[in-house]
Amino acid sequence: MAEILQAAANGQFPPADGGTTVVPQPCHRDAGVIAFTAHSVVFTDEDPQWVRRTLATLDCDGLAATMNPRFLAALLDRTGRSTDTIDLLTVAGPLSGAPPVTLREVTNSGHGRVGRSRRRRDDVRVWAADGGVVVLGRGVAGRWETAIEVDEGCRHRGLGRALATAARHLVPDGQPVWAQQAAGNARSVRAFQAAGFRPVGAEALLLPPARP
Repeated sequence: MAEILQAAANGQFPPADGGTTVVPQPCHRDAGVIAFTAHSVVFTDEDPQWVRRTLATLDCDGLAATMNPRFLAALLDRTGRSTDTIDLLTVAGPLSGAPPVTLREVTNSGHGRVGRSRRRRDDVRVWAADGGVVVLGRGVAGRWETAIEVDEGCRHRGLGRALATAARHLVPDGQPVWAQQAAGNARSVRAFQAAGFRPVGAEALLLPPARP
């Protein structure tokens, strides 16, 4: 899985042949589906033959089968997992120098965005700006992922774009940084694309049950 993601970050994608690749989960936490152009990757520890049989039963365009709600529902039922939505998956390269907005790193943030990030990522770090937060952590297959949040009273001023750009300055080791945006959240999509994040596919993450 890590090799597939690294290649995608470099603009090299699976063949657009209408196929589906099934690979093991990179860890217990991370399972799901990524749909690239005319090729999907299902990362799960479930039987690959079950995945292919289930896809074959769907009465839909084969190119859309892995993101079909009926397939995702079957996969959720089989794994006992949950999902929030299908996201637009984007990626950007690192940037040198200081971020375009003043930030202070915080270690005890109770922000809801931070709590959600810690459920999905390791090594989470958080920076606060006046009016928002930017989060970095290691997600699927160890990739660096970012999430941002802008306070309601500070929106429509370019802060979202500045925070998304800041993530490219903060990512360590010269690595690419990934971000997911819900397809219906046009404001977030615009902010990340203005910050240089490129769309590479659609992603549905399957979350394990929350620990009691």
